[in-house]
Amino acid sequence: MGNFDYEHDHRGERGSDGGGQSDEVHSVQVKAGKRTYYFDVKATRAGDYYLTITENRKVSHPDGTFTFDKHKIFLYKEDFRKFADGLTEALDFVRREKPEFFEGE
Repeated sequence: MGNFDYEHDHRGERGSDGGGQSDEVHSVQVKAGKRTYYFDVKATRAGDYYLTITENRKVSHPDGTFTFDKHKIFLYKEDFRKFADGLTEALDFVRREKPEFFEGE
């Protein structure tokens, strides 16, 4: 788990495009081999936050070309705690059963 690259992007509430159209508040990019994960905090017009989790995976084709396969999850404020609890429980299980997966942290 130690070969991830993290990049943080702290943005103002209106985003960094200067036009006030962006609803992105904060972004974290995690590069992991052929996969890149994005954790994006976004704001609704009412000022509520939600999170998008995106997996972007590079897929190579036999002819030498490649495409990107993208999967996205939307997580809303009413589910933050339940999601965090479930993720923590799953990671704690892996940490107990396969501690070597967390070596080098």
